[in-house]
Amino acid sequence: MRVMLAAALLSFYASECMATTTVLREYWEYESYLNEHPEQKKLTQEMTLRISNPPISANIIQDRPIEIDIVYPGSQLSDYWWRNIKALELRLKELNIDFRLRKYSSRPNIDHRQEGESLKKALQNEPDYLIFTLDSSRHKKFAESVLSSNKTKLILINITTPIKQWDERQPLMYVGFDHVKGSILLAQEYMRNYPEQANFGLMYFSPGYISEARGDTFVKYIKHQGDYAVKTAYFTHANRASAYEATLAMLDQQPNIDFIYACSTDVAFGVSDALAELEREDVMVNGWGGGSEIEAIKSGDLDFTIVRMTDETGLAIAEGIKLDLQGLPVPKVFSGKYQVLTKDDDPQIARDLKLKAFRYSNR
Repeated sequence: MRVMLAAALLSFYASECMATTTVLREYWEYESYLNEHPEQKKLTQEMTLRISNPPISANIIQDRPIEIDIVYPGSQLSDYWWRNIKALELRLKELNIDFRLRKYSSRPNIDHRQEGESLKKALQNEPDYLIFTLDSSRHKKFAESVLSSNKTKLILINITTPIKQWDERQPLMYVGFDHVKGSILLAQEYMRNYPEQANFGLMYFSPGYISEARGDTFVKYIKHQGDYAVKTAYFTHANRASAYEATLAMLDQQPNIDFIYACSTDVAFGVSDALAELEREDVMVNGWGGGSEIEAIKSGDLDFTIVRMTDETGLAIAEGIKLDLQGLPVPKVFSGKYQVLTKDDDPQIARDLKLKAFRYSNR
């Protein structure tokens, strides 16, 4: 019953990673893309400097506010989305760009109808810029319809890996945090705690790009570093409740695991809820982000996380829009920085990370 409530139980891993990693071949990996496109690498490096420095006014004449629509999965525990929107708005104001922002929020992997209506409305608005994410085939089809528009420029957020198939018909920007790099940092922290071997469970997001980029790449990396075996894996509904149910089912079937790798904030908290109920303090679990996770690290509900310098992506979008309005080249990809935070770290480290990660959104 719990298996049905939680999600689909995936097949046991033998020696290979999930077949879904073949989908990732449709994308350029972040570092590979930059290495193959040196002109883009230069633009990305310049963007890193831009968002690190005080804002410089755009000095452009506008006869009307630019219109920006954002459709995003904001109804979740992760503070990634609202913080980025706030950072975007504040930076645009500092750049003296007159704008009008319309926001459409939904629950990931659940509100398909609401999301579809929001996307339809956004297309009808014909904004100058549309900010959207890409995690499923539905999202990809919608993005392609926007790319065929002569009016609206597309900015894809929470993805830093260009789609090869789109070739010259790319969005204005891919902006977020490199999921592959984050996965490797988390794998390395687990390896530090289990230097030679470990049995673990994998708790995916919902089926789609995020699960592949964060989950499958984690397995692919760690399995080559020692005797690390994934015993069972579940897809969730990308929320806390389904991750909680899936964890109960996972540990009922595979009680002898050392850690559970979680692919998102909400999933991590669902896993933590179940571990607390079962009094399984021996099983480690990671977070994915640095908002509510920082407090959970402090309280011991999570063992470690990667803190994203969250506001950096909102700032990068604002600076990208400024460059576009000035007729200057915009970097095609941008990834913000990460830092690992563990429950053993000095509390001052967490306080310093908050100041860096949320320097705009905590205003």
